[in-house]
Amino acid sequence: MKVWEKAERFLSGRRAVFLAAGLLVLSLLPLLFLGKYNVMCIDDYDYGRRVHDVWQETGSFAASAQEAWQQNMDFYQEWQGTYISCFLMGMCPMNFNYYIAWVVPIVMIGLFASSSFVLGRHILVRWLGCEKTGASLIMALVLFVFYQVIEAPFEGIYWYNGSTHYVLMQSLWFFLLTLCAGSLMTETKGRAGACCAAATVLSVIVAGGNLVTNLQAEILLAFLVAYAFFQKRDRVAYAVIPFLTATAGFLVNVLAPGNIKRGNIDMDEGYSAVKAIALSFYNTAVFAIRWMPVLVVLLWLALLPLLWKYMKASKEKFSHPALVTAGAYCVISAMFTPTLYAVGMTGLSRVDNIIQMTYYLAVVLVTAYWLGYFSHRESVTDGAAEALGLFLERTGSRMSMACLLLLLAVWVLTADKNTYTSISALRSVAKGEAQTFYQEAMARHEIYTDEDVKEAVVAPYSAKPALFDFTDLSEDDGNWMNLAVARYYHKDSVRKGVYETEHADK
Repeated sequence: MKVWEKAERFLSGRRAVFLAAGLLVLSLLPLLFLGKYNVMCIDDYDYGRRVHDVWQETGSFAASAQEAWQQNMDFYQEWQGTYISCFLMGMCPMNFNYYIAWVVPIVMIGLFASSSFVLGRHILVRWLGCEKTGASLIMALVLFVFYQVIEAPFEGIYWYNGSTHYVLMQSLWFFLLTLCAGSLMTETKGRAGACCAAATVLSVIVAGGNLVTNLQAEILLAFLVAYAFFQKRDRVAYAVIPFLTATAGFLVNVLAPGNIKRGNIDMDEGYSAVKAIALSFYNTAVFAIRWMPVLVVLLWLALLPLLWKYMKASKEKFSHPALVTAGAYCVISAMFTPTLYAVGMTGLSRVDNIIQMTYYLAVVLVTAYWLGYFSHRESVTDGAAEALGLFLERTGSRMSMACLLLLLAVWVLTADKNTYTSISALRSVAKGEAQTFYQEAMARHEIYTDEDVKEAVVAPYSAKPALFDFTDLSEDDGNWMNLAVARYYHKDSVRKGVYETEHADK
């Protein structure tokens, strides 16, 4: 009994938070170290070509940024309306220093992890009444598990173009949502005004990003306006202002001439609005099952006793669990709608990364709300709910510790070492796959930058880390990726094959 009492005290203290944070950092270190072997790829070349040319000619960062904005405006007229994402994609760091691709995972993990942590902790503490230490512990564990089972590690961590368009913009949206919600909950009007001002600036930026994040933003900002109108009327302006600027930016985005021109030539056919919305609700259920592997289930079970304890001690009322659940389901579903409407499909990995994280946040918060609802009822008529409460109170610490230990065992001892990202990254480095891949990538770059080579032929990769699952160049020099690399380095052609000139021995 004393062992479990110590376990309960441990889970309630700051040491548990530090240990969870340490586990999170430890799990992220292999992912960041693997970033040492990261390189440019795919759309990085197409979006970065003009900026790279200006940088090579002038060496001026200001001139390069100006070119990125001009390219952004050209895209707005001819291709797509995402007026912030396109600018940032043009400013790929590797345009200025090819060997600096290692900063991409640092930026993407740093922004997404911190924004998810801040948002989740804010909602748990300020809206659900959880204690700060407990909220920090919960979010550290959620982030640990998320980064082990992230849908598409390469597209969400290492690929600059794809992660900028989705992960970076979703990170800014999470910060924006935290600020806007915070302006309604903070005690002082001065702080509320500062939060509103920062949220307003971010709203213009987020509105210039992908439409998956934008649709989510429109829905939740509208909810905050409605909440402020009925519950915080003296602060309704703090919610209205970011909502209006976000909506204005969203309209600028979707009404871009480039969207219309792209739609006229794009071969992909999406569903009607009604069918896309209906399929969104269906796909939410499908992906909800898909995104609950054993590691996530074990974490959810481990968090149940903690959430029961924190929500029972909360002073909130938890009056509308069904509405909260339905609202969360609708928000997740809305994130599937843009791709269903535009291209008639789901499962775009770079999109799924941000939906997956939003889903995990929703699972934790909705679970907390339901537990708060049951723990605050004066007379529990539901025998199952009453039994659950008694069980969690009597065996909570044992259940949490057992599930967390089992979670760690599954993580470390899994048979397929590529199942979880950190283990996969360690494996790739330990086996030398990452080093070999990087050496061969640098050999390609040497060929690309050799001005004497006009028709570049590069050898296929003999090794590649499992997390670097991007599509490589083709043997057909007319392939769109080959053409992108050729234009970037001003070659007549680029293709994959056997390089047999005097440059092969360099």
